[in-house]
Amino acid sequence: MSTHLSTTAREVPHFEVEELFGAPVRTAASISPDGTRIACLAPWRGRLNVWVESVEADGEARCVTADDNRSVHIYHWTDDPRWLLYQQDGDGDENWHLFRVDLTDPDAAAVDLTPFPGVTLLGFEQPVTRPGKALLHLNHRNPVEFDLYELDIASGELTMLAKNPGQVAGWLYTASGELYAETWTAHGDIELARWDTATGTPRTVTTFDGGDYPLGVRPFQLTPDGTGVWIGSNRDTDRTRLVRLDLATGLETEVDSHPEFDLDTRSTVFPTLPSPLIHDRGTGELIGARYLGERQVIHPLDPDFAAVLENLEKLSDGDVAALSGDTSGQRWVVRFTHHRDPGVTYYYDHATGQSRLLFRPYPHLDPDTLAPMTPVTVTARDGLALPSYLTLPLGVEPAGLPTVLLVHGGPWSRDSWGYDPVAQLLANRGHAVLQVNFRGSAGHGKTFLRAGIGELAGKMHDDLIDAVEWAVEEGYADRDRVAIFGASYGGYAALVGAAFTPGVFAAAIDFCGVSNLVTFLRTVPEFTKPQLLNNWYLYAGDPGDPEQAADLWARSPISRVEDIRTPLMVVQGGNDVRVVKAESEQIVDALRARGVDVEYLLKENEGHGFANPENIIDVYRAADRFLARHLG
Repeated sequence: MSTHLSTTAREVPHFEVEELFGAPVRTAASISPDGTRIACLAPWRGRLNVWVESVEADGEARCVTADDNRSVHIYHWTDDPRWLLYQQDGDGDENWHLFRVDLTDPDAAAVDLTPFPGVTLLGFEQPVTRPGKALLHLNHRNPVEFDLYELDIASGELTMLAKNPGQVAGWLYTASGELYAETWTAHGDIELARWDTATGTPRTVTTFDGGDYPLGVRPFQLTPDGTGVWIGSNRDTDRTRLVRLDLATGLETEVDSHPEFDLDTRSTVFPTLPSPLIHDRGTGELIGARYLGERQVIHPLDPDFAAVLENLEKLSDGDVAALSGDTSGQRWVVRFTHHRDPGVTYYYDHATGQSRLLFRPYPHLDPDTLAPMTPVTVTARDGLALPSYLTLPLGVEPAGLPTVLLVHGGPWSRDSWGYDPVAQLLANRGHAVLQVNFRGSAGHGKTFLRAGIGELAGKMHDDLIDAVEWAVEEGYADRDRVAIFGASYGGYAALVGAAFTPGVFAAAIDFCGVSNLVTFLRTVPEFTKPQLLNNWYLYAGDPGDPEQAADLWARSPISRVEDIRTPLMVVQGGNDVRVVKAESEQIVDALRARGVDVEYLLKENEGHGFANPENIIDVYRAADRFLARHLG
């Protein structure tokens, strides 16, 4: 079956905010290791929970988790058909706990396997070579230091395998019991070292330039035999390719690469996105690798998987996203990324060649009524090519439109092709939407990434202004009706737009954005501070150095609050531990003290990015009204 979308739109309805931002009817499906069941997320008491059904579709799905406070977004099958695991934090505080569900007993309550107040689960792995076990990184002993534990899933027993001496960002533990550590050096570089558990001393295997990897070297996965690590490396090249690093010699051997695209490492920032590496579920061997340019490309690395992939890709003209197969490699569940058919999900049996549509998460959305997202290239004033995406409203002439510059977070993230409910809302209201991968964005080569060093509120912002000029010159945008809207780093960019270039934007929306780089860097979570050297300190500055602190202040929107005249909306989560509430309130208070009207929306039970549907709907209702007032 193939999904072909018409380029001719039907009559475009007026979407209510709830239609675009309400909970999906089902999403995030995956197949069990034995191929007999399918799990997915679906609403229960107004929150997403895990539901399980037979793969034969001959019975009703059963809700197996019971969280009516906050939606579940991450769950894990185990190799024991009795147990399913899921992760949850408390109202956005990012203190992630791991819970176990007994699938054989519908009345059994979920068990918190990491029941430690203030502790967060940072890493989770179920090695194929250690059935019934999981490896966890927990900061139970020290909030800054993550120790390595082995969890016996059935009993819940935790055994410490490695005590963090400081500066260890992650651990690798082989089937034979050898221990390796990923550490941050005093200069911000990243070392992989073999750890002598008897003496507690490391032996360096290899070193990476930290500036090339602001979020660490990812992926970073042991080979099943424990003699090597699969990593994404840009050593001696601009593009991130897939290599095998030999743990005995430190030598890198290329496994696979793409001539133009980087390995797709978005899951480093968004753990709900699929890993760039696709593994055989039974053996753990590598069978595929994902690369991302304007669209995704998967390279099959195994002939059997190549045959599976060929048939999967016939099911949709979107990109293969989340993909799970059983241990036999015959039964598969696949979700597709698509700009107008969001999250469409299929079941495929390779033994019979049969497939069936499992669900569309938003069946009320007709793909023909959603606006297409088109890759475009913006040329910056210094000649740098900025990969971007343009979404134009249906049913209107694409000329002289009110336009929203939608800025991604990170900044070491990226925009990519696919369904974006914010872009769809804005386009449905008649706005053009432009999403720009400014310099410093990830996924466009090492040179492009490092071009962002020292350029916050500088060339990184110039790129956004150049994108606005491009949209005006191409005739899409009305120069007097352009807004800037972003979350996290994108929120900071929106505030920079209002404070540094107040004449460009008719409105600005800041969602959990930084207003003061100095106070932001002093209040980030303790467990992130050892890693600041090769990201925020390198790209922006160290507030502990007086000269750099002065420069950080000069690049902060709060330093130019007197220049802000752009209508501003600020959204904040009360439990945000990354960009704390004070970041929003200091600029809101400063503007209100001047008599400037600022719309401020605070949700006390949310963190850095909202999860509860009613809060998300409130935000986008308010944003919809705000932009209607100021863009017309």
